[in-house]
Amino acid sequence: MSANREGDAEMSLDERKLKILQAIITDYIATAEPVGSRTIAKKYDLGISSATIRNEMSDLEEMGFIIQPHASSGRIPSDLGYRLYVDRILKQQRFGEDDKKIVNSMINRNVNQIQYLMDETARLISKMTNYTTIFSEPVVKNTRLNKIRLMSLNDNDLMIIVAAEGNIIRNRIVNVNYMPDEDRLYEISGVITGILHGQIIESIGQEIVERLYSELNGYSEVVSVLIDTLDEIIKSSGIGKLHFSGTNNMLAFPEFSDIEKAKSLFKTLEKTDSLSNLLSDSKGGDLQIYIGNETGIEEMKDCSIVTTTYEFGDNITGTIGILGPTRMDYSQVVSVLNSMVENIEDVLNNLDDKKKDDS
Repeated sequence: MSANREGDAEMSLDERKLKILQAIITDYIATAEPVGSRTIAKKYDLGISSATIRNEMSDLEEMGFIIQPHASSGRIPSDLGYRLYVDRILKQQRFGEDDKKIVNSMINRNVNQIQYLMDETARLISKMTNYTTIFSEPVVKNTRLNKIRLMSLNDNDLMIIVAAEGNIIRNRIVNVNYMPDEDRLYEISGVITGILHGQIIESIGQEIVERLYSELNGYSEVVSVLIDTLDEIIKSSGIGKLHFSGTNNMLAFPEFSDIEKAKSLFKTLEKTDSLSNLLSDSKGGDLQIYIGNETGIEEMKDCSIVTTTYEFGDNITGTIGILGPTRMDYSQVVSVLNSMVENIEDVLNNLDDKKKDDS
């Protein structure tokens, strides 16, 4: 259906058709079963007969808002029907008191790292919705370094821990030919921190690099891998590495009871490039809803993703989304996502205030 025809179809929808479409979507979200006119007449007080509902459903099908998956079955919403629903009918649920208690219990914990906060948030969202949560590591721009820590994992693997303002921590494991002992690594970490503390990571220039090599004469390999690590962190702008929580929740939905279909979805989730591109479109803070084929990912044509961004100050942003079947409970998802992002930002600001008070 062309864009003009879609617009014409929406314009011709009267209140009765909208109520019937809403009833079909509400019932299908709850049951995953095609919905017939008798079901709507019995369960939803629309004040019209089953025959009238059947005629209206035929019109809705002709307009492309519902489809009939089998000749003898009822109707289910199409992607276009869901799109109309979320754009014109959807009402956000109130955030329940029990959900508020769960969120407050997380906030009251001693959360002092953004990564831990995001892990906990994703776990809670998956628990509340029974869907899959996707979130990106925070993207940090023009932020100042606080501390560098070097740790040996074995004779050749060196872990470089970079801590920046805003409680952002990045870990990288690099291979070195020569590993200093732990005492020396501690001393080297102190020298590096003394030079880099307060420096904006993107603004580290040749003068600072030469100072690192000069003051750590004899440990040029360590300095070299450190500089490479900082460059890698700078280049990982745009959207951070994706993390998932509740991936197996998708197996509970009949849409993915076919094992091959489920495998295809999980393989797609493992290849995060397409998802990263999709989530990067959410920059700007507005909530985005991608329904079925709107994702542009063939293996996710039976899925929807609702995404938004969280922000901390001017330099730190991240993306969080909820993935479920196209018949997901959009009202619940939008409510949970908006409320959780608001709480994430509150926690981040509280962390920042606490840090300022302690300094």
